[in-house]
Order: sequence, then C-alpha cells, then structure tokens
Amino acid sequence: MPKITAKAARVNANLTLKEAAKKLGVSYQNLSILENDEDKITLGLAKKMSQIYQIPMDFIFK
Repeated sequence: MPKITAKAARVNANLTLKEAAKKLGVSYQNLSILENDEDKITLGLAKKMSQIYQIPMDFIFK
C-alpha cells in the first residue's frame, strides 16, 4: 500500500499548516515538529489527521 508523509497528506488536503493545526487542536509549531518527526505522532492524532485530511490511515506516513 502506498505511503505518504503527514505533510504531503496535509498539502493534498489543501490545508495550510495553521489551518490543519487549528482543526487538529494543536499549535502550528507543534504540527510542524510532528511533520518533521512522524515518530512523535500519537495514534489519536493520526486518527484525526486521517479524518481531516480525508485519507485512510494506512496511507499516512512513509
């Protein structure tokens, strides 16, 4: 199954860092850190990303 990064998923959803962060309930600074170090993304946040970015969880993260 193809994988994409969290940042690519956000960009594909046409969301800016600040827009996505607001929808996810995190600061844009924190989201930026998480996009650059995906190992720190919790399962709960990954589920929210999947819903907001409208992409299956299996596709998120490289």
